[in-house]
Amino acid sequence: MRVIASSIRKGNVIEQDGKLYVVVTAENIHPGKGTPVSQIEMRRISDGVKISERYKTTDQVEKATIEERNYTFLYEDGDGYHFMNPETYDQVQVSKDVIGDAAAYLQESMTVKLSLHGSNPVSIALPQRVTLEVIETEPVTKGQTASSSYKPAVLSNGVRTTVPPHIAVGTRIVVMTEDGSYSERAKD
Repeated sequence: MRVIASSIRKGNVIEQDGKLYVVVTAENIHPGKGTPVSQIEMRRISDGVKISERYKTTDQVEKATIEERNYTFLYEDGDGYHFMNPETYDQVQVSKDVIGDAAAYLQESMTVKLSLHGSNPVSIALPQRVTLEVIETEPVTKGQTASSSYKPAVLSNGVRTTVPPHIAVGTRIVVMTEDGSYSERAKD
């Protein structure tokens, strides 16, 4: 299906020169003078090579037909990450380069949205938030109540983030999966 370049978004899959590319970033640039352009950075699905293309915003781009389905994360091994379709119980193996930075936030039995082209997984969408435990941080300082001061912390998945001063080691917190930022204290 052909679409205009300005409508391409992160996570879309584009077909170009007979190869599939997943969009990593897409930015529409409107200079004061001249033609507006779409700067699209994408990764070739077959071998992981990243390329950057610039299109006029009115150029036509071939968008691949992608099927999105919910899958349950099972486990990781040397071959990659294994997911199961909860309706058909079919298992899919996803390579490490498709998962990318999302690997740190995968938890057993987590439901994710996998984008498939045919039967090949091309991209993954995690839940927006995930609950993790703080395993290392500075001790709570009495009288430090300034809400804007955050302290560094290491989470149970190994990711470093910053947390408010009242958060101590062992506290479960909710983290945004997009950038690893602190959202709130877990309610469980």
